[in-house]
Amino acid sequence: MKTLKYLSNPYLKGSLLVVGGVLLGWLLFHRSAPIESEQTSNVQTHNEAEHAIWTCAMHPQIKMDKPGDCPICGMELIPLKTSNAEIDDQAIEMSESAMKLAEVQISMVAKGVSSKDVSLYGKIQVNERMAQSQTAHVSGRIEQLKVNSLGEAVRKGQLLALIYSPELVSAQKELLEAVSMKDKYPNLLEAAKEKLRNLKLSDKQINDIEKNSTTITSFPIYANTTGVVVNKKVSEGDYVSKGGVLFDVVDLSRVWGVFDAYESDLAWISLNQQVEFTTQSIPGKTFSGTISFIDPIIDATTRITKVRVELNNADQNLKPEMFINGIVHSKIGNGEQNIVIPRSAVLWTGKRSVVYVKLPNTEIPTFKMRVILLGASLVDSYVIEDGLHQGDEVVTNGAFIVDAAAQLEGKASMMNQEGAKVDDGHNHGEMEMTDKGSDKKESANTSSNSLKTETTKMAMLKVSGNCEMCKDRIETAAKSVVGVESIDWNADKQMAHLMYNPTKTTVDEVQKAIAKVGHDTGKFKAHDSVYNALAACCLYRE
Repeated sequence: MKTLKYLSNPYLKGSLLVVGGVLLGWLLFHRSAPIESEQTSNVQTHNEAEHAIWTCAMHPQIKMDKPGDCPICGMELIPLKTSNAEIDDQAIEMSESAMKLAEVQISMVAKGVSSKDVSLYGKIQVNERMAQSQTAHVSGRIEQLKVNSLGEAVRKGQLLALIYSPELVSAQKELLEAVSMKDKYPNLLEAAKEKLRNLKLSDKQINDIEKNSTTITSFPIYANTTGVVVNKKVSEGDYVSKGGVLFDVVDLSRVWGVFDAYESDLAWISLNQQVEFTTQSIPGKTFSGTISFIDPIIDATTRITKVRVELNNADQNLKPEMFINGIVHSKIGNGEQNIVIPRSAVLWTGKRSVVYVKLPNTEIPTFKMRVILLGASLVDSYVIEDGLHQGDEVVTNGAFIVDAAAQLEGKASMMNQEGAKVDDGHNHGEMEMTDKGSDKKESANTSSNSLKTETTKMAMLKVSGNCEMCKDRIETAAKSVVGVESIDWNADKQMAHLMYNPTKTTVDEVQKAIAKVGHDTGKFKAHDSVYNALAACCLYRE
């Protein structure tokens, strides 16, 4: 009764009605919102699934408009991550966290003066224009040698040897007979004198013979140049023929500095350039000379050519066969600026050079492959002839990571310039999977036969070497093998990262090509003659 009495109170009734209304509204709206959100989410997921592209993790060229199994390997297809179609359908997106994890770095392309210090290694050699041979003008026997050792200095006009010559004795007797008949046969006397002059007798010697009526039995040979004896070909008592070489004499007041230049450095070397060089035998002194000759033929084995510098050597401090280290300060063109990017930004496919460029005005970092044309090679960078412009942003570290992501998503990449084409939804009968094993197998075989993929493998090779010349030689030799897509040799690790097509070549063939130019690999050793012909800086064996 008391309860009914309380309920009859109008104020209590009003309070209960207000509390009940609030509670009922909270229950209704609190439960309906999640239901609506869940329904909206399901609709969106369904719509996204309808428009998703499905691909195979192992065969990214497969593109389907609905889930299923890969027609090549049978693996379950996965949704393909697609970039914003409004930006570029061949671009690849990477989040900031993914870039940090992969250590991807970006640099802005800029112009600068392209210069390079080209290191050259060589030897001092004899100036062939200053070399002469001392020959015997008559045949006979060496009676006496006045010069008996190599390296001995001689002066022009110095007596070198005495030769007994029956021919010379006979010619002198003819002169004496012609003298006795000179009144009757004056022409005969003149002919006899001319014969002696051809045998290199002086007019004074001929007049003495005529005056004294005596013959010379030992014919003297005088030096016809000043220099150093570098070759001695006779000894006392030897018989020599007319024109036979007795000594080789070289004037060392002018010598040649002959350097080895690798073919990749020839773009930086030209005639009349100044070369500065040093030698270990004269520490603290720098010599210089001008390039006067560049050999037009490159050695087929060592891939080097000869660069020659003519040098004054009045004090004869520079001696033949002395090792020298030179440097050429070179610039491309007349000092104009060129676009230059780091080596690490460039990926090679054997035929093309590519970089990954960051697309402008994108909220998420987005990259796209671009083919470029390389110019001259600098120490750690390249001059770009075409494909990039000042202000472009390129990936300078982690380009392989970006390329791998592009390959997995079927975008244009280093090994696939065009990118995989998305299936347009037509002619899917052959690609659809069924529950029947025979139908599935037949469909997979049909599709695999219609899809032609190019296989590329990677290998790490142990290759010995020292310097930048070694790197160029190793990579050039490897790239000459048909089927090699790219190679990058690291001097610090003594390892080469090789990308090749196993249907066209093998790792052994690549190693043989590298060993052939003078560099030991993990399986093949370079021939000693080829190794010993390398430049001094390239000799790596202990």
